[in-house]
Amino acid sequence: MTSPSNQPLQKIPREDYNLQDISDIQSLLEKHKVFELTCLANGLFPASASADAITTGYKNIWIRDNIFIAYANYISGKSDIALENVRTLLQYFKKYRFRFERVIDAQVKPSSSMERPHIRFDGIKLEELDEEWEHAQNDALGYFLWLFSKLHAEGEEVSKNFLDADDLEILALFPLYFEVIHFWEDEDSGHWEEAPKLEASSIGVVVAGLKELKNLIMKVSSSLSDACQYKGKIIDVQRLDRLIQCGYSALDGILPSECIQASPKYRRYDSALLFLVYPLEVVSGDLASQIVTDIITNLQGDFGIRRYIGDDFWCRDFQNLPKNIQNSKHTDRQGWLREHAIEIVFGEEAQWCIFDPIISSYYGHKYQSESGSLDDLRMQIQYFNRSLRQITREGYMVKEKSSDGISKDIKIAENKCPELYYIQEGRYSPNTSTPLLWTQANLLIAFAAMRQSLAKKIAK
Repeated sequence: MTSPSNQPLQKIPREDYNLQDISDIQSLLEKHKVFELTCLANGLFPASASADAITTGYKNIWIRDNIFIAYANYISGKSDIALENVRTLLQYFKKYRFRFERVIDAQVKPSSSMERPHIRFDGIKLEELDEEWEHAQNDALGYFLWLFSKLHAEGEEVSKNFLDADDLEILALFPLYFEVIHFWEDEDSGHWEEAPKLEASSIGVVVAGLKELKNLIMKVSSSLSDACQYKGKIIDVQRLDRLIQCGYSALDGILPSECIQASPKYRRYDSALLFLVYPLEVVSGDLASQIVTDIITNLQGDFGIRRYIGDDFWCRDFQNLPKNIQNSKHTDRQGWLREHAIEIVFGEEAQWCIFDPIISSYYGHKYQSESGSLDDLRMQIQYFNRSLRQITREGYMVKEKSSDGISKDIKIAENKCPELYYIQEGRYSPNTSTPLLWTQANLLIAFAAMRQSLAKKIAK
């Protein structure tokens, strides 16, 4: 199976670049609207701008996706867009603060996913969705805490970023919630919204969020810092340090694996661990290098990178599954696949497009701040090129069956960033969630990292 190529872009990937090259490439991509990020009036971003976003549910807001999109804007010099995004997310959390309070006050059991803070919601109405979903996703809450705190700790005066006592009162609910559920030993559904297990990727994101909140608390004025509390429980540096240490102690026992619980929960390799390496930088040094090497060696494909071995989402000929099964919860989909004796063949898992830009950025960060080795710069360029090659070309079609069994062809738009490539009738094709805003965001992150590395190369 050949790697996808893009007609306007196919001559771009090369072994070396300069700053002007990166500027020219980004301008070309912008001309073809590769980075066009669909945004709601309130600053939130739907998961996808694809034609079937309503059918798939990708018209809704995922907190995790929004944080990556906001972060991409932030490091691209558009802090105002990032700030508006996290401020609107904060309004959502204010509206549903009772989700945190009921758990903290032991009024509901956190074992019920629907009783936890909802991480997928209607962005236009800023309201929860009625449908059953795996909302036990500590990583999503950790991502929000990480970027909100990071953005509001910028500059000489935190107050210029609109942080007030009411905001701090809501922020206090996050560490208290993590404390009550014992996030370091809490089974959650994680990045991929699956059956709960104890996942290093979720623990690590919470640690990153707590660290940034600690940094924020240390920077706010004393008159405001006391406001970071709930029912007399003050969120001070000592409390945060204890929680952070609990998280790191748990990571020490799990990494470089994702989950070390007994099968079927056990998972040695998972690409979600990449985010702990970059951009969160919760893991560094030799351990970070091992995680990246593990994923490259065990999960990388010709088109993208698998989430994990045995992943059934967009498995071979996924388009032939009933629509309600395609868009169902992971546990429901697994049950249906077992009932119909459909097995996931090793090597036929979907290959995602959100990871190559992160690996490229990791090697760029390593080149800039650690090694200064041209080998790391070459690896950055290699994964930058892989990311560019994932942009869709002309001619991709997805065959789908309607509820009455009639097959129809759906054209995948060219010059877009897909969610993933999967095997359809023997060949790899992008799926219908094209463009995926998370992929667009991560590619923007990779561009920013390339500019930083090339600027350092010039300065050396």
